[in-house]
Amino acid sequence: MRQTRQYSDEFKEQIIRECQEVGNVSVVSRRHDISANTIHTWIKKYRECGTVKAMNESSASVEQQALKQLQKVSTENDRLKRLVAEKELELAILRDLRDRVNPK
Repeated sequence: MRQTRQYSDEFKEQIIRECQEVGNVSVVSRRHDISANTIHTWIKKYRECGTVKAMNESSASVEQQALKQLQKVSTENDRLKRLVAEKELELAILRDLRDRVNPK
């Protein structure tokens, strides 16, 4: 059975910076005897959250709620944009009919 290692957040950020400087994850992974997949996971987490530090559960749930709210607001915004576009089209048609010299 393989034992997992625990790395500090500072060490993870140092490895990410080193990967950015070198430009090659596999070289850094061999130098520090860490799996390249592990480093790629750290980089992905860093890009998503801006840090590799683990979030506690309360902040994670707050983030999930905020994402759900954002998605709900975005959907509502799209619906309202379509509604406004339809009303603008109706107004343009009515103005065109009003301005015709001899409407039939």
